[in-house]
Amino acid sequence: MENSYRVAEVFSNTPIGDRVFHLVLSGKWQGKPGQFYMVKVIGEGVYLPRPISIADIDEDGIHFLIQRVGRGTEAMENLRTHDEVELLGPLGNGFSEPQGKSAMVAGGIGLAPFLYYAKTYPGQTLFAGFRSGSYFLESFKPFTDKIMVATDDGSVGAKGSVLDLVDPSHYDRLVLCGPEPMMGAALRRFDPHKLELSLESRMACGIGACLGCSIETREGMRRVCHEGPVFTGDMLCWK
Repeated sequence: MENSYRVAEVFSNTPIGDRVFHLVLSGKWQGKPGQFYMVKVIGEGVYLPRPISIADIDEDGIHFLIQRVGRGTEAMENLRTHDEVELLGPLGNGFSEPQGKSAMVAGGIGLAPFLYYAKTYPGQTLFAGFRSGSYFLESFKPFTDKIMVATDDGSVGAKGSVLDLVDPSHYDRLVLCGPEPMMGAALRRFDPHKLELSLESRMACGIGACLGCSIETREGMRRVCHEGPVFTGDMLCWK
């Protein structure tokens, strides 16, 4: 981990869905699938950085898939080529290397950390759920054996929850990222020992100092930014 913020220049910023955009920052960056960076917009009156999962790292730079949900992400959405931001990272842990047959399960913007994971460990199935429509799935096709889609309104793929598409008996490990209700439902429906879940949390520092992202686990209080954001299902206490 770099111990200080670095300035990065915007290479591109492309809208790809409803309030969702693909931000690429130039430069040489490091990180493992499942890790994240704290991203701070310069000079926009946004004082705290935002934790953003690594979507990919390639010759163009580092990629982020971001959904606008508030003032900070709105400032990121408005960035243009050659604008500058500040980055701290890579932070947190990441997904473990698949053992046996593994699949990715994404809900909405929970798709964000999985392209880099799919490129690092190719040949897996991707299960992706959206409210309506879909986005970014073309990027996954060269690296996955199959893509299964569910939408709440049935506009793309099957109608209903993405979890309904998953037969856990076919997999030794499921890696998940998505909204908390989806993650909680997965813990109830599937064997938690088979699961790795990447959690979302509000963070102020990203390095474990402020304790603002602490959650209760079966092993005591843990910081999402430091001991996470990826936790094994058997550690989590959600019902």
